[in-house]
Amino acid sequence: MKKIVLVAFVLAVGLPVAAQDTYESARLLGEDLNGTARYVGMGGAMEALGADISTIGTNPAGIGLFRHSTVSGTLGLVSQQDVQKFDRLGKTNMSFDQLGFVYSTRMSSTSYLNFGFNYHKSRNFDQILSAANRLTNVSNNALSYKKAENGYARNGGYFLDFNQQGDLVGWESETSDYRAQTYSTMDYLNANSVLLDADYENLKAKGEPYIFDLAADEFSFDRAHRGWISDFDFNISGNEDDRLFWGFTIGIHHVNYKGYSQYTEGMVTSNGQDAGVISYGDERNIKGYGGDITGGIIVRPIETSPFRIGLYVSTPTFYDLKTTNFTEIVNGSDYGCYDYGADEEEYKFKLFTPWKFGLSLGHTVGNNLALGATYEYSDYGATRNRINDGWDRHGNEDSYTDEPMKRNTEVSLKGVHTLKVGAEFKPIPEMAVRLGYNYVTAAYEEDGYRNMMLDSPGVMYASTADYTNWKATNRLTAGLGFKAGNMNIDVAYQYSATDGDFYPFQKYDAYTVGATSVSNKRHQVIMTLGYTF
Repeated sequence: MKKIVLVAFVLAVGLPVAAQDTYESARLLGEDLNGTARYVGMGGAMEALGADISTIGTNPAGIGLFRHSTVSGTLGLVSQQDVQKFDRLGKTNMSFDQLGFVYSTRMSSTSYLNFGFNYHKSRNFDQILSAANRLTNVSNNALSYKKAENGYARNGGYFLDFNQQGDLVGWESETSDYRAQTYSTMDYLNANSVLLDADYENLKAKGEPYIFDLAADEFSFDRAHRGWISDFDFNISGNEDDRLFWGFTIGIHHVNYKGYSQYTEGMVTSNGQDAGVISYGDERNIKGYGGDITGGIIVRPIETSPFRIGLYVSTPTFYDLKTTNFTEIVNGSDYGCYDYGADEEEYKFKLFTPWKFGLSLGHTVGNNLALGATYEYSDYGATRNRINDGWDRHGNEDSYTDEPMKRNTEVSLKGVHTLKVGAEFKPIPEMAVRLGYNYVTAAYEEDGYRNMMLDSPGVMYASTADYTNWKATNRLTAGLGFKAGNMNIDVAYQYSATDGDFYPFQKYDAYTVGATSVSNKRHQVIMTLGYTF
């Protein structure tokens, strides 16, 4: 008979360092198309046209085109398509997206010096992800069992044996007192609740095997993502003779992410009979701050033409983050030692995002038509997960690159190209009609995977094994603008669609885990109120 007991585990087994794995960190990369309704309505293609506060975080020189001071605020409504409510997260949610101002000062008849501040929600994490499929000769716990067969950490494994508290732990070697970095939180729960036979004491005394894996024939998965990344941008910019516009922005980024997932496998016996289910619940929170600097210019190469060229570059965002998680397993199968197990962790880590480069074009025809196009590039494979390693001689928290995870990032993530095009037409001076298209290439390699056999603290602290290789994102936008005196009201609509391949865990040996098709389709309606003075 299985024991009914809460399995507790203390991580202090010789590894004070901490880091994050590639796929967990990738959630913090990139940006949504968000900001003022004018910016969104034109597909974000305003990095050369400027004079919109949302360019403060992309091409700061766009703030240099303001000739009057202004203040604006934006509210939105986001609705996800083809999903059901999960963990109290509905498919439609309100969002406060932007609030900022620009203070413009005239330096001469053709030159201005401007100062700006803008709050902007660059990422809205609200998303429900669901997947279900068949499994053949594979299971989550069997992956943990395979790693035990691999042995040494350099082979992607560990040696399972009991510690002084009676917990089954994966050790670096047969004689080591250190927990292997390949031994994840998920492995710990599997080993102690599922792999360990209920009669292990007698089996061990007889010198017989007491660790066994189980097969599954199906799975179901649900996760509710919540939270945001908030950008607080401080800008100084200028205009030189209406030919050269320049700007610099210091960005402060606040991360507030929460995700809760439930993963369930239907277990079967060796002859294919139903053997109950095993369920995993995981709640993870990530909070912290990051900072970066963005610089840009806009030039009019021909004095008599309104045609503009914009160039900009953003440094990596240097994040200092803390994550907490509570993970539990409910063993409703006919096998294993415990009905229930749980683990709770908290640790700090650092993440350095890649550089970003942009080129943009803009042109106006009279006072009625504005056209914009933008190209951006960022190499997501250059993302660096950093391991905290105490303090340097100046009293600052020190860190170094997680080399195994660095190599995994380089082969799983790739360079991301973003194309934005947009147009604005004014049939009358008080009204504007806008259309836009925004395309972002896939950040994930098609054969990339979340490698849970790496000798890395990013694996050791992992409490889930699933991953999704998201493909390209297509966004279609439209908007209207109205101006009355010093007031303006803008509204915009955005449709965003991204498909992906979901995997509950990586393949191992000759066993392949098939992809499950998932999608993230969102509708967004936003409204901006602005005042110019």
